[in-house]
Amino acid sequence: MSGDPKPYFYPAEGLTRRHWILRLGEFVVLVGVRGLVPEAATSLAVQQPGQASSFTLPLGLFEPSQDHLVHALASGGRNWTPPPGSETEYGLSSAAPYEPQFFPPEDFKVATRTIEVLLGKVDPAALSEAAQWFDLWLHSTPGVRAAAQQLDTMHRVLAVAFYGENAVHELETTYPDAVARDGIRALRDLSGKMYGRDFLQLTDAEQTALVMTASKAEAGTSVRKFFELTRAEAIRGYYTSAAGLKELDYRGNAYYGDSPGCESKS
Repeated sequence: MSGDPKPYFYPAEGLTRRHWILRLGEFVVLVGVRGLVPEAATSLAVQQPGQASSFTLPLGLFEPSQDHLVHALASGGRNWTPPPGSETEYGLSSAAPYEPQFFPPEDFKVATRTIEVLLGKVDPAALSEAAQWFDLWLHSTPGVRAAAQQLDTMHRVLAVAFYGENAVHELETTYPDAVARDGIRALRDLSGKMYGRDFLQLTDAEQTALVMTASKAEAGTSVRKFFELTRAEAIRGYYTSAAGLKELDYRGNAYYGDSPGCESKS
């Protein structure tokens, strides 16, 4: 974060397109058209290990740090380990198989297959990303919930003003991790009752039929809540994957030099 907080009475529309283009222009000047980052900028981008912050940020909402963005752009797209004490977390690619953080290995296979049934025939990489998202999101929910419940009163007021009361209350009171843990057990129990076999031993057609049965279970039951939770996060995980964004024709990382206008003649 930078040391310049947003005004409390920030325009309702936030930063305009023009403001973002102007801000982008600042970054282009810093980075340079040939990818050469000024020495002064890079010296500010990385906090030295053990170096204490020289200032305390006041309460408020803050814009992204230009120093951190310059640091990221300076990497030239290379994978590298962040310096010790870095304020930014970096997602590094790995060729090793994914190790689930929330689900036990067998349950993670059940969750992945359930997501595949819900999404249909999708790119295998996108399916893997959606399943990993679900697992990591569930893994993080206890910490997020605890942090939300322990917010200072003034910080909570600020969060409510920015995100809305419902969003903050949901973080404080919902237990999706418990829903997933109980629900996947209920799904495997339902598999035994319907087919006499565990979910992973069923045929593809039987697994699909079982998931559809879960979708029609009585509202409020563990298996129904698991179905609804998994469906919501499967959609979120898929449509934030590379394949999902391409399917949506997402162009958020590009801009038009000229307005394309409206192609509809109606």
